[in-house]
Amino acid sequence: MTSLPRGRAANGQSAARRRRAVATVGAVSAGLLVLSACDKPTPMATVTVGDKSVSSEADCYNDGNAVKTADLTGCLRSKDIKSITVDPDSTVRFGVDPDIADSSWTILMNGQQLLPEFTKKTYLTIPGSVFFNQQYGASGNSTLVSIKQGEKTVKGLWSFKFKKDTDN
Repeated sequence: MTSLPRGRAANGQSAARRRRAVATVGAVSAGLLVLSACDKPTPMATVTVGDKSVSSEADCYNDGNAVKTADLTGCLRSKDIKSITVDPDSTVRFGVDPDIADSSWTILMNGQQLLPEFTKKTYLTIPGSVFFNQQYGASGNSTLVSIKQGEKTVKGLWSFKFKKDTDN
C-alpha cells in the first residue's frame, strides 16, 4: 500500500500534464518563430516547351512594389538563370502566377521588349522560332528571355536562357 496522503497521486499526474502542455506550447511557438523568419516566396513563372518545363522564382522582386533601376541590370546578369532547350519549330508556353498577371506583364528578349503590349493573362504562347530570329534581335544559339512585371515601373523580373535545339 502507498504512504502518500489521499489525492497526492492525482496532483502528480496534473503536474506532468502541465509540463507537457508547456513543452507543447513552447515547441509550437518555436516553430512559428522559425517560419516567420523565412522569406516569403516570390510568385513563380514557368516556361514549357513540348514536354519539358522550367519554373523560377523572381531574379528581382520587391514584394509587388517597384524594383530599383540600379538593381535590374544585376538581375539580368544573374548566374543562376535556368535554361531550357527550344526547338525553333515548337511552341513556347509562358505561365505566370495570378499575382504577376494582376499588374500586367510582358516578355523581354535580350533586354528588349518583345511583345508590343502588356497582358493580364496568366498564359501566353509564342512560336519558338521567334527567339532565334535576327529580326527580333537574336544572335547565336542562345537567348536571354525575361518576364517583366509592371508597365510603368518594374515590379519583378524572371529570366530564362533559351538554348537552340540544334539536334533537329
